[in-house]
Amino acid sequence: MPSSRNRLPPFGVAALVVAGAFYPVLVYGGRALVPPLAFVAVALALIGARFAMCSSPAARVWRLPLAAAAALVGVLAALDGALAAKAYPVALSLGTAAVFGASLLRPPSLVERFARLQEPDLPPAGQAYCRTVTVVWTVWLVSNAAVAGALALWGSDEAWALWTGLIAYIVMGLLFGGEVLVRRSMRRRHAGA
Repeated sequence: MPSSRNRLPPFGVAALVVAGAFYPVLVYGGRALVPPLAFVAVALALIGARFAMCSSPAARVWRLPLAAAAALVGVLAALDGALAAKAYPVALSLGTAAVFGASLLRPPSLVERFARLQEPDLPPAGQAYCRTVTVVWTVWLVSNAAVAGALALWGSDEAWALWTGLIAYIVMGLLFGGEVLVRRSMRRRHAGA
């Protein structure tokens, strides 16, 4: 059984997700009043809080990508504070993509691991479907990091904030919702067969 030590209560997890989603708005809104390194400190604190949640054996897979995300933000802070302040969404997206992608190389895929929590005897067709969904999420996360990174480097602050604070979340919501609809359709089809 996973240890409950160092784990946040559900409210703490939700607060961390909201804080991470609100981060681009904070950076955009406060960029004229707050020095970039203050945002870097917030980004590192958010990464640290996520790292602290990784105490269970199943969650430890996130530690290396989170440490790499913190290192990326930290190195950028030494080079360019304003760029480092915008690196948080890029670093998290790349770290998450690494976890999804690594699970494709060392099965079961991450989506299959989640699916098996509800359906331990997942059939081979379900396993293949979970692998496909994992590929889709990996591609999305890498693409999101590329767009967010390009906007941080060459785009306007407005475009970066719009992408990282709104559009990326809309796309993720559409991906998640679309996957739920496809999964339900597949289950109905298999139940009728």
